[in-house]
Amino acid sequence: MLQLTRLLKIMGAIARYRLDELVDPDRLPFLARWFVRLLPWRLFIQNHDPRGVRLRKSLEALGPIFIKFGQLLSTRRDLLPEDVSDELARLQDQVPPFPGRDAVNIIEKDLGQPVDELFARFDHEPMASASVAQVHGAKLHSGEEVVIKVIRPDIEKVIRKDIALMYLFSRILVTLIREARRLRPVEVVRDYERTILDELDLLREAANASQLRRNFLASHLLYVPQVHWDYCRSRVMVMDRIYGVPISDIKTLKARGTDMKKLAERGTEIFFTQVFRDRFFHADMHPGNIFVDIENPAEPQYIGIDCGIIGTLEPEDQYYLAANLLAFFKRDYRKVAQLHVDSGWVPTDTPVGELEAAIRTVCEPIFEKPLKDISFGHLLVRLFQVARRFNMEVQPQLVLLEKTLLNVEGLGRQLYPDLDLWETAQPFLEKWMKDQVGALGIAKSIRKNAADWILSVPNMTQNALASLRQLSEHQQKLLEMHKQTEKRKKWLNALGAALVVAGGVLLIEPGWVSLVPWQGILMGGAGVWLLSR
Repeated sequence: MLQLTRLLKIMGAIARYRLDELVDPDRLPFLARWFVRLLPWRLFIQNHDPRGVRLRKSLEALGPIFIKFGQLLSTRRDLLPEDVSDELARLQDQVPPFPGRDAVNIIEKDLGQPVDELFARFDHEPMASASVAQVHGAKLHSGEEVVIKVIRPDIEKVIRKDIALMYLFSRILVTLIREARRLRPVEVVRDYERTILDELDLLREAANASQLRRNFLASHLLYVPQVHWDYCRSRVMVMDRIYGVPISDIKTLKARGTDMKKLAERGTEIFFTQVFRDRFFHADMHPGNIFVDIENPAEPQYIGIDCGIIGTLEPEDQYYLAANLLAFFKRDYRKVAQLHVDSGWVPTDTPVGELEAAIRTVCEPIFEKPLKDISFGHLLVRLFQVARRFNMEVQPQLVLLEKTLLNVEGLGRQLYPDLDLWETAQPFLEKWMKDQVGALGIAKSIRKNAADWILSVPNMTQNALASLRQLSEHQQKLLEMHKQTEKRKKWLNALGAALVVAGGVLLIEPGWVSLVPWQGILMGGAGVWLLSR
């Protein structure tokens, strides 16, 4: 019954925002075409908003799970038109809080003690509320001010039911609309399912936050609050409370004398440090997750929270990404195309010349602008769109990277409109490439891995000896099988010859035994067959 009610609400949103108009009926199969044309609301409901606005408002009407799905869709600029992606990026996850007593019940059940014993103070009124969790203030008995993140009660059931409906609609789209297959809706829903279910495990988020904090512990660029592991479970996470100005509060930042240029450049530096030094980056860096410590306005420090979504890169992807960006800004399109083939991002039989020409067609108009006006993020988006024409497989890690870069770049330009991302990125990338493939980089890699190589020598020797033993045993078995086969061949040859002789004798002198001539022919034929085998 609940599923039916939810389905009716979805149909109501489709009708109210006339999402059926986003589909061209003439491109549908015959029955589907007339089904859409005969929808009853087409007679009395009108909506003249742009398509992106209609889609955004319908997702907002359907609640937090669909809102979060829209946020994910907004990052798939390689699949969606730009106007739709821009509109979905405006989705704000404003969700009414659940009662404080429900949060207390979850905390006490998971931590096994009453809240009054666990904390010196617990604030029943939540500080913030989002789609899958909400946050309460508290104080430890040791005196530290902390925040407690609590997963919404029964949210997993709601999520799984909504995802089941999303799968249903995505499969209907694929069946009815041929062009929808290019958007790969089932795959998008599957990505969303994996992402949001991962966010329900706060132990995973706590581990991500702990790693990110360790990466920047000695840095003045980024501060990540400390996790209090004794109070963390899959539905509860406790970490230090932070005090900073929201990154979106530009008015306050300017009023406090913050160096906005340095703040924007440091955001870019944090991104490239995470990607190229650590290969571990915060992939949900929207304004709601970023604060600024302006105790010293001339040296502002970022504060990052909510590490539920983290991206990682393999060393190969890291190298190809850096080489691609450097080749791009040198307008070496041939190298960009070759790197796409070498990396396996496009099939190995892709004509490099054709891919080069397609990339040049997209990029040349962009590079006519001053470098400070070029969007790194949109450049990657256009690149992926071109590569998709050459059957580029979706790379999940690159999609997360693209989303994060768009967030960082957009945020940086809001803080300081004249931000030249390339001015910050180029020295960083060139130094990284030099460190990786230069003589010093190779020596450093050898020094770093030498101990592992030395320790692995005994194992390698043992493995080699074991392999030789197995090979010897295998050869011995093959030899025995060969001997048995030869022995069988001899018996078959002897039997075949005997049958041929016997068959010939029977044909010549059939009266010797009580057999007729055709039985002799059969016997001789069997003998010939055995000899041929």
